[in-house]
Amino acid sequence: MTILNIANNNPLVDGRQSSRAMMVRRGMQILLHDMRHAILPEMALSNGRRADLITVSEKGEIWIIEIKTSIEDFRVDRKWPDYRASCDRLFFATHKDVPLDIFPEDCGLFLSDGYGAHQMREAPEHKLAPASRKSIMLNFSRLAARRLMLAEWATGKSFDDI
Repeated sequence: MTILNIANNNPLVDGRQSSRAMMVRRGMQILLHDMRHAILPEMALSNGRRADLITVSEKGEIWIIEIKTSIEDFRVDRKWPDYRASCDRLFFATHKDVPLDIFPEDCGLFLSDGYGAHQMREAPEHKLAPASRKSIMLNFSRLAARRLMLAEWATGKSFDDI
């Protein structure tokens, strides 16, 4: 039984994401899933920013992946350095029509085609402080549990229907 609601009221797709951004996100999710990361899209951070994708690796490393779909998208969005305070590694993800040399060398880089992704550059590690890690992990787990519950409720099925 599928528990995820993919109707128009899906809270994970709020209309701000372009079709290209959703394509890049899907390819990233496939790769990260294969890498055995737990993945959440669109998680609000304590500094008021919102991570396009935030993941937790099997080792407990926290990654943030910022999705950029054009040169202009990268140029106008100068908030990405603020994500460093909320992750162990910071990456950009894009698609084949965006020149890769626009992305800063001190961040990791992925190239996505919607069916998967390829890591073009590793991100340097900058370990989170224990208190920050605990706070982010607590927010991550609470948000994941809440989304799962809402997805189950959105199916409209009761225990009698199972």
